[in-house]
Amino acid sequence: MATQNNLNSAATLSFLLIFGWVAGFVPVEASPEGTKTVEFNVKPGGVVHTFTEAIREYECSFTYASQGGTNEQWLMSVGLSDDDKLFSCSVWRPQGKSYLFFTQFKAELKRTKIEYANAYSQTAAAGQSDVPLKPEEFTVGDSTVTHRDGKFNAQLSKLTAIGRTRHDEL
Repeated sequence: MATQNNLNSAATLSFLLIFGWVAGFVPVEASPEGTKTVEFNVKPGGVVHTFTEAIREYECSFTYASQGGTNEQWLMSVGLSDDDKLFSCSVWRPQGKSYLFFTQFKAELKRTKIEYANAYSQTAAAGQSDVPLKPEEFTVGDSTVTHRDGKFNAQLSKLTAIGRTRHDEL
């Protein structure tokens, strides 16, 4: 049992590392069958916005509200493993730290159960490293990653989640 869990964890981590590497180098216009990276605007103003991308029946939605500044260009990458067992979603500001103040955020992976997720106040750019949010700033559910009211410090620059699909073998 422990060996199987270690193998599952290793497979999940391997997929995350490979997907992260691919997402960083796939041009925005490229759309290979198993991955897709698209650009979108994160808009301030305190209004709740949602941006969604999908590969086949698996979907990632990023819902947020933010204040201050002007629109920022962000990227969303979604990926499906070759065996259709893992679906991943990453949302980030490629320039590094966002200057917007997020009042809320939620990422939802449809038709999956999240096995790994993390959120960051700063992304690796211009020689800087990723800076993860404190664990108490967000919560990970079966299919969502959400800010925690009263704990989230309004800084978000990247969010990554990997879910096991509910793919049934015949």
